[in-house]
Amino acid sequence: MVDGDTSGRRPARTRPASHEPSVHQLRLFLVLAEELHFGRAAKRLFLTQPALSQQIRALEDRLGVDLVRRSSRQADLTEAGRSLVPEARDLVAAMDRLRGVAATFSRQVRGHLKIGAIGGEAFMPYATAILAELSTRHPGITVEICSVNFVEQVFALPRGEVDAAFLRPPLPPGLRSLHLATEPRVACLPADDPLVGQAPLTLAQLSDRVVVDVPIPELREWWDYWTVNPRPDGSVVRYGPVVGDMDALLSAVARGQAIAFLPAEARHDYSRRGVAYVDVTDLPLSTAALAWLPQHRDNPALTALLQVAQWVAAR
Repeated sequence: MVDGDTSGRRPARTRPASHEPSVHQLRLFLVLAEELHFGRAAKRLFLTQPALSQQIRALEDRLGVDLVRRSSRQADLTEAGRSLVPEARDLVAAMDRLRGVAATFSRQVRGHLKIGAIGGEAFMPYATAILAELSTRHPGITVEICSVNFVEQVFALPRGEVDAAFLRPPLPPGLRSLHLATEPRVACLPADDPLVGQAPLTLAQLSDRVVVDVPIPELREWWDYWTVNPRPDGSVVRYGPVVGDMDALLSAVARGQAIAFLPAEARHDYSRRGVAYVDVTDLPLSTAALAWLPQHRDNPALTALLQVAQWVAAR
């Protein structure tokens, strides 16, 4: 089989439409430079041999210099061809990098997200990891953190006030959620309560303590879970002052009006004068979640957030 034109006569070059070689032509030339054989190079490139030879001729025309000496056995590079190889390799690599960067930006999502957070949830390790990874992957998405209190956590998502929220289950009906973390719960007591010195406690030891309450019926199931109502022995919790947010809750506890149950992380996030946190051996664990409305999944920025959150949660 003859590899290219072996007549030894170089046909007169026609003036090319463009003097710049294409990246495609340079890729073909680099494969030929590796194989030094039109047949093998054409096979690697899934081209016919004449088509490859035609492309190399076109490249030579555009550059105005012979790159290959053709023979019946092989295709040797000319001095110009050998000198061109590293330059062509650099140019092709640079174009690959350029296309890679362009592809990255073409996949990036742009938009603005309002993310609600109850208490200090936005500062938890899982939340900060999600927000950092979202910023890295999608710098075109801006994020606004909105603090939500006990009542707002029920209404903020359905009303569209936030696109997603870092909350503590159990969640209101109609929300979808992704589990992010699990941790113990603790009792929040007045610092001068005699039981503080007897820690760790059991729920039975706290049976006569009044517990803070929340203001709306929609939170009943959520708050019953957090207050362990009814208790394991079947007794019903006695509720006291109504609170709508963490500051009100901590104030009621510090003044000795009631106790509360919070995630163990509250020890660090809500250290207050007059408040003590005590381990309770039979308290159920607390979970943290990212919540959203399923009908909002067509929001590209929200989809990007959920994909990132799933990746972080799986690590």
